Amino acid sequence: MVAFARRFDPQWYHVDPELAGASRHGGLIASGFYTVSLFMRAYVDHLLSRAAADASPGLEELRWLAPVRAGDRLAVRVDVMGARLSTARPGLGTASLTGTMLRLGADDRPEQEVLRTRFRGWFALRPAEPPPETGPSDAEPSDSEPFGPGTSG
Repeated sequence: MVAFARRFDPQWYHVDPELAGASRHGGLIASGFYTVSLFMRAYVDHLLSRAAADASPGLEELRWLAPVRAGDRLAVRVDVMGARLSTARPGLGTASLTGTMLRLGADDRPEQEVLRTRFRGWFALRPAEPPPETGPSDAEPSDSEPFGPGTSG
């Protein structure tokens, strides 16, 4: 967490334990972009790696709702809010998604929402499935077919 902040977001409340400890934060807090990186890793590991995912046209909303600290146990939830054919990318569908990151309490129950986002993702379309074939058992009997085994019409 601190190594990320030193490299990418070196603000005092992310990198200086003494200043952060004496501030209203009461200690070091994670960079919001570190928190987003944790969210993205969970999203890739648990959803995108199992889907026909393509790229994303971007975030529509990103909110940091509460600070994240070293040692926090976090959980991620992603909900599909809608899907449609992509007008910009033939062969892809656009999914509208919401994501939340929650701090877990001692009993593994969500304690506090720390991040909320709305975004879209592109996913490959499944090939169209052909209609099921109708076989003789689905057809109406003709005058030349028997009504059942060993019977005549």
